Amino acid sequence: AAGSCRRRRLAPLNEDNGRFLLLAALIAAYLSAGATVFSALESPSEAAAQLRWNRTLHNFSRIFNISLPELRAFLRSYEAAMAAGIRVDALRPRWDFPGAFYFVGTVVSTIGFGMTTPATVAGKVFLIIYGLFGCAGTILFFNLFLERIISLLAFIMKACHERQLRRSGLLPPNFRRGPAMSGVGSLVGWKPSVYHVMLILGIFAITLSCCASAMYTAVEGWNYVDSLYYCFVTFSTIGFGDLVSSQNAAYQNQGLYRFGNFIFILMGVCCIYSLFNVISIVIKQVLNWVLKKFECRCCPKCHKSSARLGRRNAITPGARLRRHNISMDADGQYDSDTEGRRLSGEMISMRELTASNKVSLAILQKQLSETANGYPRNVCTNTRQNGFSAGVGALAIMNNRLAETSDSR
Repeated sequence: AAGSCRRRRLAPLNEDNGRFLLLAALIAAYLSAGATVFSALESPSEAAAQLRWNRTLHNFSRIFNISLPELRAFLRSYEAAMAAGIRVDALRPRWDFPGAFYFVGTVVSTIGFGMTTPATVAGKVFLIIYGLFGCAGTILFFNLFLERIISLLAFIMKACHERQLRRSGLLPPNFRRGPAMSGVGSLVGWKPSVYHVMLILGIFAITLSCCASAMYTAVEGWNYVDSLYYCFVTFSTIGFGDLVSSQNAAYQNQGLYRFGNFIFILMGVCCIYSLFNVISIVIKQVLNWVLKKFECRCCPKCHKSSARLGRRNAITPGARLRRHNISMDADGQYDSDTEGRRLSGEMISMRELTASNKVSLAILQKQLSETANGYPRNVCTNTRQNGFSAGVGALAIMNNRLAETSDSR
């Protein structure tokens, strides 16, 4: 009964496909809800603005004795000038070196304000080639930043954890980081929590946004809410372009302001990118919990075996552990990535890793601990045979460095 139950659960829809479809459905519902809210909030204002504009247009045409077709033709020319970057008030040159540097920065970071666009055919063709490599390199930079910020947070949180253990008397006062750590039971298998990392990154992102908003309010003359709105739109690379910093012809302490603007945008994008990836793991944990609720309930044996599991992995919901003891060097292949990850005690994707290379689980369990203690992470020779064995992208980086989040933590 248990075997048939498991086959029904995995075929034709396995856990990965089920999670993907569930996330797609939730995103569709989220988009629909957002569209409903924004339509209710903004549609009346848009209709009122359109009504005021039509009234103004007709009054101008009547007072100055200008026909509506001629007036509309003039306004179309004005809109074309606006699109080309021409304004009534003097603005900074769009295509001098600082302006072009600002433009390419918004291109490779995928912010794309849209206030400056190439007008020549050669410029548009060059942008396609330039953006292809520039965006790829910038995404790699964001991933490397994420890897290092997570390693730094792991090191700091490890030090705080050791200090707490010393105060509670669970750690000897003369304890030093090193090989002796393996003999201390309180530190064996310790990993930083996803939720703690998310909290730290969230606090840092809020602090950075508040400081940047104060600068934009003072220099650009925006109100503080508009400055916060600009910071989120820019740091998250949404880049609507309705508010764009550093566009006036001159500023007081202009060089210092441009440098500060560049640093805030760079740090803000890196920080929000890292925060988004941590939040994505938490969202995936919620999906795992939902899928767990939808698991097959017809087989009592499934529930009994699931009840024995003391920890829950943050990436994949419950798969039954084998009842017999498993050696540290696992020779068998797992039918899902959950079993390997639970045995190793960390959120590392094991599907490719263990199925093809038979990697030692003991070595994998040390990886984040070594990162937290400043050790070089030794990669098993077999893992180098498969370039995708540890996963791809920012989510794999998070899996390699954070602990599993569980109900028992």
